Amino acid sequence: MSEPPRFDRGHTDDLMSFLAASPSPYHAVANTAERLEKAGFRQVSETDAWDGSSGGKYVLRGGAIVAWYVPEGAAPHTPFRIVGAHTDSPNLRVKPLPDTGAHGWRQVAVEIYGGPLLNSWLDRDLGLAGRLTLRDGSSRLVNVDRPLLRVPQLAIHLDRSVSAEGLKLDKQRHLQPIWGLGNDVRDGDLIAYLEETAGLAAGEVTGWDLMVHSVEAPAYLGRDKELVAGPRMDNLLSVHAGAAALAGVAGSGAGLPCIPVLAAFDHEENGSQSDTGADGPLLGSVLERSVFARGGSYEDRARAFAGTVCLSSDTGHAVHPNYAERHDPTHHPRVNGGPILKVNVNNRYATDGSGRAVWAAACEKADVPFQSFVSNNSMPCGTTIGPITAARHGIKTVDIGVAILSMHSARELCGADDPWLLANSLVAFLEG
Repeated sequence: MSEPPRFDRGHTDDLMSFLAASPSPYHAVANTAERLEKAGFRQVSETDAWDGSSGGKYVLRGGAIVAWYVPEGAAPHTPFRIVGAHTDSPNLRVKPLPDTGAHGWRQVAVEIYGGPLLNSWLDRDLGLAGRLTLRDGSSRLVNVDRPLLRVPQLAIHLDRSVSAEGLKLDKQRHLQPIWGLGNDVRDGDLIAYLEETAGLAAGEVTGWDLMVHSVEAPAYLGRDKELVAGPRMDNLLSVHAGAAALAGVAGSGAGLPCIPVLAAFDHEENGSQSDTGADGPLLGSVLERSVFARGGSYEDRARAFAGTVCLSSDTGHAVHPNYAERHDPTHHPRVNGGPILKVNVNNRYATDGSGRAVWAAACEKADVPFQSFVSNNSMPCGTTIGPITAARHGIKTVDIGVAILSMHSARELCGADDPWLLANSLVAFLEG
């Protein structure tokens, strides 16, 4: 028998609940805000004047949230300790004219968001979730968390070449889900159904940001339940860990030498260039306003930023037992081996030697092991919000995360220890 799991079952159970309750970035930030509210944080509006009071605060904007905790007596030039993450995941998103179909099937027109593993969306029971915008400009979250849609794969009898040549999917023709029967496709049917589901009057919805999700619940996996399978681990695993760490630090925040921050952005999967993405002004605006609200000057802002460190926390690649040759031969991160430090000398990750030292100190303080990840030299390296944050704000940034399998699948796989180990290392980091 292997060793019994050492992870905190409560933390991992809570992560699984968070994943299930967050089928869209809008749900993810709403659930994060609710957790922070329970820890004593309060929402502040970007259109209001901010005061310099101590305590926990947060800003919501679309699918992004920035939360921070100001300790008693914090000076205007007090540096920040930031955990950065993202709320979006690759998936299928509803088009502006969603009602379509052919040959007696009613379908929903979708567009590909980010870089999903397309085959992972086939033959799954899919729900529909996101944000509805109403005539008065307000918004309403909606979540149809039951089997509503399905993208059926072509039977092998009608495509004998698939076994020899592999599955080939046309993004336009082959990924439109079905949701019913009927020859008369009527414009407005899908939105009318969602209005009824959300308890809204007919015609009240004038805009929408909707996406499909697998309705299969997260679950422990393996003989000893040492693995977790679930959706959107990239990157809600980091959002959940960051929120738990920030709430924990705020609960014992006396004497903190820094201001701990959680910044969870939208649109990382398609380049971060939006008003809620890491390449937008949201984080810089919040940090600057915090400095100025405490009576600071531009000089105080410059001093605070110069002493600030950000951990860009995103999932990375665990060594795959069936494709080990795709990994660097001397860097094989394993699940349940602790979080990973991500390095790329071409700056696809922001980590350098001094950043490694910051991360190593946090892990040592938390008594958490960590691993190193670099890509195989023959394989192109992905990237994160890390380099964007470093370049946009002039902030020292370190790329870290949790090693998983099946990244960008509709259902990913991680070790059950690792989310708890990540959260503990983030607590130590945020404490400065």
